[in-house]
Amino acid sequence: MGKLSEEFNDYRSRMNQRILSHPNKNLKRFFSLDNSTYEEGALPVKTKEMLGLVASLVLRCDDCIAYHVEKCAENGLNEEEFFEILAIGNLVGGSICIPHSRRAVEFWDDLKE
Repeated sequence: MGKLSEEFNDYRSRMNQRILSHPNKNLKRFFSLDNSTYEEGALPVKTKEMLGLVASLVLRCDDCIAYHVEKCAENGLNEEEFFEILAIGNLVGGSICIPHSRRAVEFWDDLKE
């Protein structure tokens, strides 16, 4: 795990704990739905994470990009697959995705160091 990943996961974990400590049932249900959606099903986890990464690029969510880059790496994504995902995200989302692709590559490289 790289430095960027460690910092991101520490922050994410701390803030998720804070959010989920509140008794709001709708937030708890949404978090649960998000987690269960990425479990093994008709599609393998790796494929779901790849789809999540493309969607995150198109939606330009850097936190989501970091999360899905790490999950893709954990599920055996190789660099050729990673750059094809970036290509698809940029094709679908347009040039506005280029800065987010840079952040994705920075996060990927940090994970691989």
